[in-house]
Amino acid sequence: MLRSMRVVMLGLAGLCLSACVAGDIPYAELEARYGSEASRYMDLPGDLRVHYRDEGNPEAEITLVMVHGFAASLHAWEPWVERLEGDYRLVSLDLPGHGLTRAPDGYQSSPEGQVAVVDAVATRLGLPPFVLAGNSMGGGVAWRYALAHPQKVRGLVLVNAAGWPEATEGEGDSRPLVFKLLENPAGRMVLRNLDPRPLAGRGLRQAYGDEALVTPALIDRYVELARAPGHRAILTDPRRRSADPVTPETFAAITAPTLVMVGALDQVIPAARGAGFAQGVPGSRLITYADGGHVPMEQLPDRTVQDLRTFLTGLPPAP
Repeated sequence: MLRSMRVVMLGLAGLCLSACVAGDIPYAELEARYGSEASRYMDLPGDLRVHYRDEGNPEAEITLVMVHGFAASLHAWEPWVERLEGDYRLVSLDLPGHGLTRAPDGYQSSPEGQVAVVDAVATRLGLPPFVLAGNSMGGGVAWRYALAHPQKVRGLVLVNAAGWPEATEGEGDSRPLVFKLLENPAGRMVLRNLDPRPLAGRGLRQAYGDEALVTPALIDRYVELARAPGHRAILTDPRRRSADPVTPETFAAITAPTLVMVGALDQVIPAARGAGFAQGVPGSRLITYADGGHVPMEQLPDRTVQDLRTFLTGLPPAP
């Protein structure tokens, strides 16, 4: 505990010395920079304006919906989209507080609210039962969705998913500093007001595990999207966690065929926790990538897509 506090205090001191107050970047500017021809926007109740993409083959027999991780955006799924678009319908979206999705002042994010956003988008698009994939925090959204709407989930893909409740013996804390700061009130205040760039490069290198992937353009995208109006307030809100208790037995109620993908070198969520879902979800299949980190769909797109195709091909026919 004392060591963790020292790390946080040193991190705060370093940020205060190296960072400066950074204002918001207008959505119009961000949409011009990070939107695409496939970008669409959906107005939902509560003054939400959700950015999403509906790509690939609209007549495909399988629809894949993809949910990104904390502080990320739908751009994380582009390597999969590029490799799958000829054979599947592909829907990705930005959750509130992320990417190009707009939320009103005072918006309180929660796992349950994120599930509701995914369901609203899927319902508005008229999607048939679909395969739901999620990475990190998005994996937590995905398994919660499978529990809340089992009739709508044809398959579940958990990629280094968050939410497994049990720590493993000897588990250290190798998480990027930003996650440690989020657990501290002073750290949250700093993150809410200062330029996130000093933390971004180091944190992304830990998450991606490959220096070549952490380009200046990637850092710019994460930093600038985090500076969208209202995003930092949502990302640093301590109320964003679910109050519902979760145990290993929680996952026994998931009925969808499930593929669990884990990068063995993950420094954000220990690999053993990510792999825990394969124990908890009945009949699930685990694939571990020895050279994979926290985002194997971006690090190892060819291999992960090949494994994903095998899983999708083996799904039971749609009812």
